[in-house]
Amino acid sequence: MLNINDIKIAVIGLGYVGLPLAVEFGKKYPVIGFDINQHRIEELKSGTDHTLEVSDEELASAKQLQFSSDINELAECNFYIVTVPTPIDEYKQPDLTPLVKASTAIGSVLKPGDIVVYESTVYPGATEEVCIPELERSSGLTFNKDFFAGYSPERINPGDKEHRVTNILKVTAGSTPEVADLVDDVYNLIITVGTHKAPSIKVAEAAKVIENTQRDVNIALINELAVIFNKMGIDTEAVLTAAGTKWNFLPFRPGLVGGHCIGVDPYYLTHKAQAIGYNPEIILAGRRLNDSMGEYVVTQLVKTMIKKRIQVEGAKVLILGLSFKENCPDVRNTKVIDIVHELKEYNIDVDVYDPWVDAEEAQQEYGISPINDNANLESNSYDGIILAVAHNQFIEMGVEQIRALGKSNHVLYDLKYLFNSELSDIRL
Repeated sequence: MLNINDIKIAVIGLGYVGLPLAVEFGKKYPVIGFDINQHRIEELKSGTDHTLEVSDEELASAKQLQFSSDINELAECNFYIVTVPTPIDEYKQPDLTPLVKASTAIGSVLKPGDIVVYESTVYPGATEEVCIPELERSSGLTFNKDFFAGYSPERINPGDKEHRVTNILKVTAGSTPEVADLVDDVYNLIITVGTHKAPSIKVAEAAKVIENTQRDVNIALINELAVIFNKMGIDTEAVLTAAGTKWNFLPFRPGLVGGHCIGVDPYYLTHKAQAIGYNPEIILAGRRLNDSMGEYVVTQLVKTMIKKRIQVEGAKVLILGLSFKENCPDVRNTKVIDIVHELKEYNIDVDVYDPWVDAEEAQQEYGISPINDNANLESNSYDGIILAVAHNQFIEMGVEQIRALGKSNHVLYDLKYLFNSELSDIRL
């Protein structure tokens, strides 16, 4: 059994989750940060994180953190933390390929006594059913005899500078009671607000997927209410503000529900539920409703354009925002792209402006090239303008400057309630 004083940490996957974790450990202890993307490694070695999760100053402060794309350099480590993405495929099914490949790679350097801790979103049971067999196969070692495992779900919220990895309570779990204690102790080296030790890996996995599933279902309810209120000619924000005066009313708002977790985690849970013979009606209904909001937004825009006698086919629409949330460059699973695709079904010409997003990444992910400088926006050019993401830059532009981008007769659709209701033509 490893002693905490002998721990040598490797963090596998240096994205929005892995890098902040590696940096915090690297401020105090020797850490190797591993990523298969050589460009990402070179970027971090140069002292910059393009995701903006870690500042140049924070990165420089991690004096004991090294970066590598060579798996063999991890052979000296004995405590592996896996933070690779776990997306869904085109059929909304869990895609565990990155997790399996990471497990295979770790297995090639795994030694007796080593511990592998997973942080990636999975369905309950995936660590023991998918990852550990791959570790055994690749290493030739036996689970819970030669090596051990743990699970500690990530809780990082991209772009959130208030809730950071060190001040969010951390759930931990291990494959044996002794390993559970050690995993908990390791995370307590950097987590200032403490940890919660779950009784099993499956419990910790389940806790992760229901955190975002609960939020997804809550927002789906508000989205459905928004659809109803729109049909009734009632302003949804006004209703929510009034209802919010009650002490126990939950302050959710309607919107596009994307991102690397909230738009994905429910599918991991429902996949497992269906595999064991249960059809989770409420969760799936909520997810389907949230997935349909892009189509709904475009339908409302087109209806309003027709009412204002604006020619729909061949029209030009500007979407303000592409990232999945405000003040963040993360475009993973953004639902704004659903609006783009739906507009093109009407043969509408679409421009996207987002000052936060890397144009090259947007091109690679979605095949679009967003405008990233407002100096390139032309006045009096658009038949429709959609405020899709509540970036601070859009608030600072103000409604008059945004309106000036539209033609004399245009539609302004405020999805995010950035401005008062009387300043836009339609709102969600």
